Amino acid sequence: MSDSSPAHSSPASPSASSPAAARPPVVLDVWCELQCPDCRGALGDLHALRERYGDRLELRLRHFPLEKHQHAFAAAQAAEEALEQGQGWPYVEAVLAQVEELARRGEPLLVEIAGELGLDAEEFDTALIDGRHMLIVDADQAEGKAIGVTGTPTYVIGGERLDGGKSQDGLRERIEEIADRLLAEQA
Repeated sequence: MSDSSPAHSSPASPSASSPAAARPPVVLDVWCELQCPDCRGALGDLHALRERYGDRLELRLRHFPLEKHQHAFAAAQAAEEALEQGQGWPYVEAVLAQVEELARRGEPLLVEIAGELGLDAEEFDTALIDGRHMLIVDADQAEGKAIGVTGTPTYVIGGERLDGGKSQDGLRERIEEIADRLLAEQA
């Protein structure tokens, strides 16, 4: 998935002549924690949604690090650095693929993954030390708490919150129903 937009967004850019260029994509906020096995399990649904909707659905990464996971806050900050370097979602997916290893190795693994993806690993290390992305992570977490996020993954689409922390069953179908309705309303 490309990271052509700033901050947490990652839509592909429609061409100026396409009908999709005139309409903004439907936004799906994905409240995620990068040390969470359930978030790793949700990747298949996110891939399927990308495949089905392409540019019409913008997946927006939102951070909700849980206290029970020691390295979740650092991983969220690292994901923000990856977004700045243009590889946010690939980085998120690479970290989620190694949640158990992250629990054992912590920040050195986050920097190692950055290097494996061709990102500036030294800058990752510096970003984790200087905390330049802390405010973004804190703001996401505060907003999540304010809207009732209690676990991850949690999705928000069309103003509706869908909690995937308890079960992923039926969530993709529910997201598709809402996305289809919102896209039909735009047409």
